[in-house]
Amino acid sequence: MNRNILIINGPNLNLTGTRKPEIYGSTTLTQINERIARHASEKGLTCNFYQSNHEGAIIDKIHEARGVYAGVIINAGAYSHYSYAIRDAIEAVELPFIEVHLSNIFARDEFRSKSVLSAVCRGHISGFGADSYLLGVEALALVLDKQAAQKPQL
Repeated sequence: MNRNILIINGPNLNLTGTRKPEIYGSTTLTQINERIARHASEKGLTCNFYQSNHEGAIIDKIHEARGVYAGVIINAGAYSHYSYAIRDAIEAVELPFIEVHLSNIFARDEFRSKSVLSAVCRGHISGFGADSYLLGVEALALVLDKQAAQKPQL
């Protein structure tokens, strides 16, 4: 079974570690990705990483994931709150998506307290800093394990 997963990071996440460390932490995206890769490996998963500040590029990457990846962890940043185009792309590719956020989006500005992506994602994890991604790996591994167990043995 395909155990390759994709981690997508949206706008401004390339600045993680230096941008508002009191909210997003001081760990860089590169360091977070290294932690994700190690944790995923322990779960029998391999990871590829993608970051873009451009909505269309994120949509293209979601489309490319179909047939290549078993599932996706996405932190779409601010796009989570208003990008119906990313929402539609997630829904269209029919892969399990886990939405993650470094901060607790429900405890922040009113406009950040809603995600238009959540309804088409298998789960949502926020508020645990860089560990949100590790929890996302746990969740996605659980989904993939359940899918594998439900497939008929030939």
